[in-house]
Amino acid sequence: MIKNLSIFANISAKIRKNSLLASTLLLSSTASFAAYAQSEQQQALYDIAKNVSAENIEKDITKLVNFGTRHTLSETESDTRGIGAARRWIKSEFDKISAECGGCLEVYYQSEVISGEKRIPDPVEVVSVIAIQRGTTDPDRYVIMSGDIDSRVSDVMDFTSDSPGANDNASGVAGTLEAARVLSKYKFNGSIVYAALSGEEQGLFGGRIMANQAKKDGWRIKAVLNNDMIGNIEGVNGVINNTTARLFAEGTRVTETDKEARMRRFTGGEVDSPSRNLARYIDKIADQYIENLDTMVIYRLDRFGRGGHHRPFNDLGYPGIRIMETNENYTRQHQDLRVEDGIAYGDTLDGVDFDYAAKLTGLNAVSLAAMAWAPNPPANVEIAGAVQPSTFLKWDALDAEENPHLKGYKVYWRHTDAPQWEYSKYVGNVTEAMLENVVIDNYFFGVASVNKDGVESVVVYPGPAGSFGE
Repeated sequence: MIKNLSIFANISAKIRKNSLLASTLLLSSTASFAAYAQSEQQQALYDIAKNVSAENIEKDITKLVNFGTRHTLSETESDTRGIGAARRWIKSEFDKISAECGGCLEVYYQSEVISGEKRIPDPVEVVSVIAIQRGTTDPDRYVIMSGDIDSRVSDVMDFTSDSPGANDNASGVAGTLEAARVLSKYKFNGSIVYAALSGEEQGLFGGRIMANQAKKDGWRIKAVLNNDMIGNIEGVNGVINNTTARLFAEGTRVTETDKEARMRRFTGGEVDSPSRNLARYIDKIADQYIENLDTMVIYRLDRFGRGGHHRPFNDLGYPGIRIMETNENYTRQHQDLRVEDGIAYGDTLDGVDFDYAAKLTGLNAVSLAAMAWAPNPPANVEIAGAVQPSTFLKWDALDAEENPHLKGYKVYWRHTDAPQWEYSKYVGNVTEAMLENVVIDNYFFGVASVNKDGVESVVVYPGPAGSFGE
């Protein structure tokens, strides 16, 4: 938060005695990892991106399509058709992945009976499949990748017609499975969760159930990456492009208090919510590690007037974004299978580019790995510098047992109209820093933690508007 300068009165003297912080100010590009020599973990991030298999993703999407329909209200007893067969197969795949890594995944169903809703009028058990890869030093810190199991046709209540859901959203589930296959070969400091969520088309119920349970259990969620449609490259607008993706990220938290809103009015933070800095982080990952992919950070919760499974987490104040294709084709979404005026409608396999889905899966996998290897994001970041030539920042020291791999911290800043962080300075393993002759009024600021391999956390904006919590 912004504090009166008096709180920071002793910082300047301390920093001027520190030769590291009193050295010539070095400005660097926003590529967090570029400032370090190539390390083992940094090389592993490149390897993770390369090890994602388009063939596996195609196989998994095909399997999910072959269940006929995965509508939330569909058949649950059959082994070959309906939502029940689909979720049992997904669990069996997670179990197989876990067996291959010596039981490194905790795999379970998560469910709740829903009824009395517009799209679920009668009691239905909404069942998701969750797999957790526990962190070695900070297992209560979580980053999550999710995809949606269910599918639908034109009538959202039609649970008997064939509803392939190849792109929406077998692609997201297949990507989540493949990320688990790749990342389960590594160990991480923080925990990674792979979630196949149900009930999305009927009202985001799987996400609501999971978010509420996470809140109840005290999960320290630092990121939710919701993958909903990651396989289409042919837009309804005629554009064909496999080199871009969208990251939807909301601004001000819906959980913001009146006091926090008054503070934000004078200190900023509307474009530096945890979700937006999470999106900036993933945008930077794409530039550094994913070949021929440019991500667009979109300052909106989701597509105009639409929603996805990151929203229930956002509703509780957790950082979460939607990762998806840039060019949607509405003739392939929520459509009965048919041909009209020479146009084929329906979400079928021929509308999925498996190499592109693999590329976006790689983006997810590298982002999850980097965040889980990085130390916890800094907590209680504060800033001061009003009517002063320099800017002062301070933050809490990270828990040493949870973050034994901590190297130190890096301060970031950018012009207030810049979309991405522009400048940075590594300040060492300290809890306060001064940016000499960098005027607080002209920039936005943040702090990231850095591990001994040079892998960084997400940048944290000062005050409650940007906080990732403890």
